[in-house]
Amino acid sequence: MPTPEISRRTALRFSAVAALSAGTTVTSAVPAHAGKRRPGDELPEVPGMHGDRRANEMWYRFDDVTNFKASPELMEAYTAIAGHLGGDVESAPLRIWREMSAHPDYPHNFVERFRPLVGPLTLVSRTQLGCFDRYYPRHGSGLVRAFSYFGQGVLFDPRRADVKSEVHAMNGAVPRGYHVWHVYIRAMTLLGVDRERWAAISSLNAFAWALQSVARPDLRAVNPPLPAGTVARLAASWLPRDVRRLDSDFQSFPYPAGV
Repeated sequence: MPTPEISRRTALRFSAVAALSAGTTVTSAVPAHAGKRRPGDELPEVPGMHGDRRANEMWYRFDDVTNFKASPELMEAYTAIAGHLGGDVESAPLRIWREMSAHPDYPHNFVERFRPLVGPLTLVSRTQLGCFDRYYPRHGSGLVRAFSYFGQGVLFDPRRADVKSEVHAMNGAVPRGYHVWHVYIRAMTLLGVDRERWAAISSLNAFAWALQSVARPDLRAVNPPLPAGTVARLAASWLPRDVRRLDSDFQSFPYPAGV
């Protein structure tokens, strides 16, 4: 069996108006030390880093706790998921969701297939949400911006040179990770694993997917942000969508229909 591994990141649902008024469209590829930090941040300067300092740190830690430095308990959860689904922790869930979501019995068939994985999914959920909560309040706009920066590919972090992907964005020539994350989110919402949190985050994952599909950032270079109007248009379209609507949207692969 392949070693369990999750793509990089594989998010609080806000209305488009609230997100944009909070500054979702504002980003720039400037050195990370530029701009104000929140009191108590105390994040050390990283030479060569570009983009929002806090968002860079959150995604850097997210990579570590979910993948590069995952705990033994989380690795056991990945192994359980892969073993139950008959593959690895990315391709198997995505394949099963695609097959089952096309069946008239969906989502009941999907729920029954994933029900034995409530325990492992709970640990995956706790790990990911814990990372979000460490850096952003649950009901603020910060996480919306963090996903916006992520999708645009404007977070350049030289600490990730070791994996040849200095930009915090979904990796892969065809970034299927957004689809994989949607499958996990769908499983967790249907099985009651932090349902409200993940139902809210589902639109942020989709928003970042749309942004990256337009931006097509270079994962090894400092990228310019998308035009503010483009970000605003995509925010207005994607942030209000609920997880059931997104089931239909993610049938499109690898990019959203019409983007």
